[in-house]
Amino acid sequence: MAHDPHGPGSAELHDPETDPLATYVLEPDDVRPLLARVVASPGAATHTSLAPFTGAPIAAIPLSTPDDVARAARAARAAQRLWAARPLRERTAVLSRLHDLMLERQSDVLDLIQLENGKARVSAFEEICDIALVARHYAARARRYLAPRRVGGLVPALTSVQVLRHPVGVVGIIAPWNFPLTLTIGDVLPALVAGNAVILRPDPQTALTCLWAAEQLEEAGLPEGLLQIVVGDGPTVGAAVVENVDHVSFTGSTRTGRVVAAQAGGRLVPATLELGGKNPMYVADDVDIEAVAEGAVRACFVGTGQVCVSIERIYVRTEVYDEFAAAFARRTRALRLGAGLDYRADVGSLTSAAQLATVVEHVEDAIGHGATVLAGAVHRTDLGPWFYEPTILADVPAEARLAREETFGPVVALYRVSSDDEAVAAMNDSEFGLNASIWTADTARGAALARRVHAGSVNVNEGYVATWGSVAAPQGGVGASGIGVRHGREGLWETTRLQSVAVQHGVHGLVGGRGPRIGLGRLYGLGAETWPAVFTELLRAMKAARLP
Repeated sequence: MAHDPHGPGSAELHDPETDPLATYVLEPDDVRPLLARVVASPGAATHTSLAPFTGAPIAAIPLSTPDDVARAARAARAAQRLWAARPLRERTAVLSRLHDLMLERQSDVLDLIQLENGKARVSAFEEICDIALVARHYAARARRYLAPRRVGGLVPALTSVQVLRHPVGVVGIIAPWNFPLTLTIGDVLPALVAGNAVILRPDPQTALTCLWAAEQLEEAGLPEGLLQIVVGDGPTVGAAVVENVDHVSFTGSTRTGRVVAAQAGGRLVPATLELGGKNPMYVADDVDIEAVAEGAVRACFVGTGQVCVSIERIYVRTEVYDEFAAAFARRTRALRLGAGLDYRADVGSLTSAAQLATVVEHVEDAIGHGATVLAGAVHRTDLGPWFYEPTILADVPAEARLAREETFGPVVALYRVSSDDEAVAAMNDSEFGLNASIWTADTARGAALARRVHAGSVNVNEGYVATWGSVAAPQGGVGASGIGVRHGREGLWETTRLQSVAVQHGVHGLVGGRGPRIGLGRLYGLGAETWPAVFTELLRAMKAARLP
């Protein structure tokens, strides 16, 4: 590499000889109450999670069995019936109190997120913000989102119709390891406020974060039994969750998402799936180069690149390519890598040896096909077992795996384009469609281009935070990036079922009850030859009156 393999300003952030992380362990008394929340049988097998910063064991997590999942489902259904009968204001009050607890106790869970996931503290803080935003939003808006809706009936004034939303019952959430707070509790909250119970399967690597959050929910007033937590692998425990719930929410790879969708479809159970992405960014020819370079660093390398919506490919107008590439590489090389339960590091560790292996394979394959390294491409064993420098590659050919497969790490590829049309075509040249980013000084131009991009969310002059943080707006993917959404009213509606109730006024009068002697019964009583003619004239009159 052309630069110092240890990077400027990074090695001092984690000295294995002096850093307390090298010997940091959670005290059994701290962990035991959390582990007791896992629905697991006595003598259950365990999974020992490893700290990404050091490779040292964190805790032995009890593993659930399919029978445990079924037991959790029975308890959840019993609790859900009482919960759904409670006034909505009691359900929203739990979310409001959780909002305050998250902000007050953030240092505790920030430590857990870092220890289990390995991300830098500044990236972990985004998860605190997300839960606070989601909790506040649904606490304030759930009543409006769940309110009965009146619609036009068959016969004006005689037919009144309401559309109601009921909780589906028990929602199953199968969550990944990369956002152990956001992608667990962030999905639990709308399901709960809608009146559902939840069976949550966090990834075994990051289960403690989720269990801590469940403890806070109960302190915020959530009744016991509504949130059941099971831990285990996807093929066994994840599949058992799908078999025992009324709606499935899954976040993970496209390959696994297809399996989940097929299993849910076999039961005719609806599913919300956020799957893979190969998220693109476009840098137009009229930008402030330094501002865009700073934004690109955040968009690509926050969370060590292990973010569903982070950018993995950047298309840059030829007129500004060289200047942007230089600024982007300079800022990337200046990032501080390190382990530590503080805000000194900009980028943390990858979460596992498997994730590191994927990153290394993609980078080495691209280099082998002729790609040029502009920054990074170094495994930083001096910092910890799974640290990898933020990496920028240019001249990545189409046949390289990095060009089309999701890397899910701190790696991005740069490409030249000569026009807006070429950029949009390149951005859309993917099976995925999760998130995209467009940077231009002309926001009207950016918005127009955004509408042409095949993605569930598009940010203009931001990488991903603007759409993700706008929790009133739905967030989801298209194509191989999934189906359904989270956030907004649509995200809340995912865990409800619709019911239409039509009241035909006056029918009782025909059978001796009170009320006017009018209604559909009188119309049908006109006889098989007469009522079609009468109804034909009624339909013409309704159109003339511009009734919907």
